Amino acid sequence: MNKKGFTLVEIMIVVAIIALLAAIAIPNLLRARVSANDSLAQSTLRAISTGAETYGTANSGNYPTAITQLTTATPPYINAQYCGTGTAKGTAVSGFTYACTLSTTGYSIVAEPVEAKVTGTSVYTITTGGVLTATAPTAAPAS
Repeated sequence: MNKKGFTLVEIMIVVAIIALLAAIAIPNLLRARVSANDSLAQSTLRAISTGAETYGTANSGNYPTAITQLTTATPPYINAQYCGTGTAKGTAVSGFTYACTLSTTGYSIVAEPVEAKVTGTSVYTITTGGVLTATAPTAAPAS
């Protein structure tokens, strides 16, 4: 009798190899996602800053006082409203929330990770003139 198939030992070896590969690959994929979120947050801040600077140039040096002034212009300076109203955070975009402080004399926009070290590695701030800085996120208080 000539039976063909895999033995239990062979199947266990294949499962062990797949588990080993997954253990190596999954952390790398998570790090890549966090890195992509950080890059997108920086890019978004630069886009909002460019919109605010362009608005200021077109309006005699007066910066926008509300994010809607950048999104509702024709043509719009930016294509999405990332920030909440006032200094409230907007909805999360790729692991970051954005808070904008806008006045006719300048602006400050902060991108903060939704969950520190999980969705982003730093809190990014861009201020008048396009100055981008990064600081370590503060840990959320234990509840």
